[in-house]
Amino acid sequence: MGFGDLKSPAGLKVLNGFLSERSYIEGFVPSQADVAVFEAISSPPPADLCHALRWYNHIRSYQNQKGSLPGVKKPLGQYGPAGVADATTGPAPAADDEDDDDDDIDLFGSDDEDADAARLKEQRVAEYAAKKAKKPALIAKSSLLLDVKPWDDETDMAKLEECVRSIQMEGLVWGQSKLVPVGYGIKKLQIGCVVEDDKVGTDILEDQITAFEDFVQSMDVAAFNKI
Repeated sequence: MGFGDLKSPAGLKVLNGFLSERSYIEGFVPSQADVAVFEAISSPPPADLCHALRWYNHIRSYQNQKGSLPGVKKPLGQYGPAGVADATTGPAPAADDEDDDDDDIDLFGSDDEDADAARLKEQRVAEYAAKKAKKPALIAKSSLLLDVKPWDDETDMAKLEECVRSIQMEGLVWGQSKLVPVGYGIKKLQIGCVVEDDKVGTDILEDQITAFEDFVQSMDVAAFNKI
């Protein structure tokens, strides 16, 4: 697995495709995996790689906090899609099946250990069943209508909308959109979305949308309603 050479257009294109379906390199929050990949990129991705650029600008905002992000850095080649070799690290070494087999054999096991393991398993099954039986807590959500303004009448509004919709994160669902005239031949993008209040704030959306500075002049919240 890997992205290849992230200083090359080909490597950045692989990264852009990888981030088209996820917000971060691993998991649902920024981590050391994002830091490792971020540090391998020499400059911001071009505007046409909107998923990679969105991610790059978001991780750059953690520049002074990257040491506190969770996780442990791994070799760069261990991140990314399968089937892409990383020239700097090469493929990850295969696991030694013989060693694994040896580790699975416990020559000094006891009946007491088996009984303890069985009790622990029963306890965990019971806890899981009790947790599953509980009704899920009500999730607070809001419906937002955003006005995204371009620089001028020559801005590619289709590309601007593509960049906005490329922003993906847990608790965010994009809705319908339309172009609204604002004068002098300029149109703004008006786009709706539903957010989970505990996970997505308007400040996060504004930071990520205005990061597409080649297309976006500003963003305003036109309407905000609790669901």
